[in-house]
Amino acid sequence: MPRLTRRNYLRGTLTMLGTAGAAALDPAAAAGAPDRKTPPGKAGIKLAEVFGPGETSRFRLARQIGVNHAIATVLNSLSKVRSEQYVETLTKIKAEYEAAGLTIAGVESHPVPAEKIKLGLPGRDEEIENYKAAIVALSKVGIPMICYNFMAGLGWYRTAVNVPGRGGALTSEFDNSVAEKQGLTQWGEVSEEKLWDNITYFLKAVIPVAEKAGIKMALHPDDPPNSPLRGIGRIATSAKNYRRIMNIVPSPINGITFCQANFKAMGEDIEVLAREWCGQKKIFFVHFRDIEGQGARFRETFHDNGPTDMARMLQVYHEGGFDGPIRPDHAPTMEGESNDRPGYAMVGKVLAIGYMKGIMDGLRIPYE
Repeated sequence: MPRLTRRNYLRGTLTMLGTAGAAALDPAAAAGAPDRKTPPGKAGIKLAEVFGPGETSRFRLARQIGVNHAIATVLNSLSKVRSEQYVETLTKIKAEYEAAGLTIAGVESHPVPAEKIKLGLPGRDEEIENYKAAIVALSKVGIPMICYNFMAGLGWYRTAVNVPGRGGALTSEFDNSVAEKQGLTQWGEVSEEKLWDNITYFLKAVIPVAEKAGIKMALHPDDPPNSPLRGIGRIATSAKNYRRIMNIVPSPINGITFCQANFKAMGEDIEVLAREWCGQKKIFFVHFRDIEGQGARFRETFHDNGPTDMARMLQVYHEGGFDGPIRPDHAPTMEGESNDRPGYAMVGKVLAIGYMKGIMDGLRIPYE
């Protein structure tokens, strides 16, 4: 097979985008007919994007570039209703996505508030009961996965979100020396030992419920994977710690969101790690992104200009039998876009999806 280069992929992307424009004139395409490249009877990797309910413009754009699967954010919706209303609320959300031609492959972030769980504060037992009710409700409506995190006090964290990148696009950066100067948060110092106690308490409560319900629990790495971060310990920071977490309550549904740039930031060999965990059927969801640097300082890149062999990683997932959802993550903000949601503007995601499709078509990797 001829060697595939970034230039070839981009050329394929432009062709794909032109084809997508022509398809908009096709009544079948306008009606939302799925765009699938997976041979009948075979499972393919599920190209997805993350959206909240009501983001209809993003729904349409995703469908126009051939994305058939969505990762939903439901925290805001479920936090406003009683647990008895979770099924009804999720049913309405699922219907909204399906009306736009999108199948929900999972939910991202916690489905219900969980900060007291992570910090071990009074009221965590009530949060856990709501969490268990949300797991059951997700199962009843047919949403099979939760991508959750255990970043206490501080979630996704960057010290700059307007760093000029290629052509002036705005990207984000983490510099631990800057973070240290920002001092402690309102939570003061929280030890890693406390986080280990809290995640053990949480997993022992929810994994049996999730296993019975058939809901996959896919833990996202800490981002950045630095501990402590402004005084707060972090534990999802290495492959070793992930293995420990999965052994707290061994279960086929206790697994991983493989955010590959996070594992790279840890200093892990992401190809070796992906092969290990794909072989164990522990990768339930992939965040496809790249960074320059690692550890104490790194910067987000476009999907097509970072140092990682992205084509190789897609081949690794395919060879490992991964057929779950994958979404491009943390694209720079491009010309004409607001930077009010750093990493989550849409034009860079359009580029990323086209880039991914070009790679997978070239390597004959099935996707849907």
